[in-house]
Amino acid sequence: MNKIFLILIFVGITLNAQVKNKIMQDVKSGKPILVGVCDREAFADSNFTLWFNKAYSFYLPETQIVDSLLKFENNFTLTIVMGTWCSDSRREVPHFYKLLDLLKFPEEKITLINVDREKDGIDIDVSKLNIQLVPTFIVYNNNVEIGRIIETPINSLESDLLQILKNVNSNR
Repeated sequence: MNKIFLILIFVGITLNAQVKNKIMQDVKSGKPILVGVCDREAFADSNFTLWFNKAYSFYLPETQIVDSLLKFENNFTLTIVMGTWCSDSRREVPHFYKLLDLLKFPEEKITLINVDREKDGIDIDVSKLNIQLVPTFIVYNNNVEIGRIIETPINSLESDLLQILKNVNSNR
């Protein structure tokens, strides 16, 4: 009896586990899109790799600003909300990953959420994040939001991120 109970618990946990890198068909274009919680490996799928790799390789963050960002020792976490159907996301998210790679930013400190055109994460409720436009890069310090980069950076991704981090440190 105990074995059956344990098997049922295991099956229940497995069925409720969130599937990463879920692909579904976009209602408008009919093309594959990512939805829900993802990781960087999702961009290795042939549906996404071409635009991701192209945008990643062409982006050259400003070295002086990257050097300034390195002084913050990755003492923040990030949530990225994007849509693979969105041209801004397809441009800015690979650029942001290039910046994060230069910062040697730990993958485990990044939450990547893909949404459909209605800003629905399907398997994850993003309503509390108040996402109006994608991509949205949310920066946290000790689980408290300290700033956002929404859709396109004001100056550059690295400059805007530096400004967010400077603002929180000057308020201490």
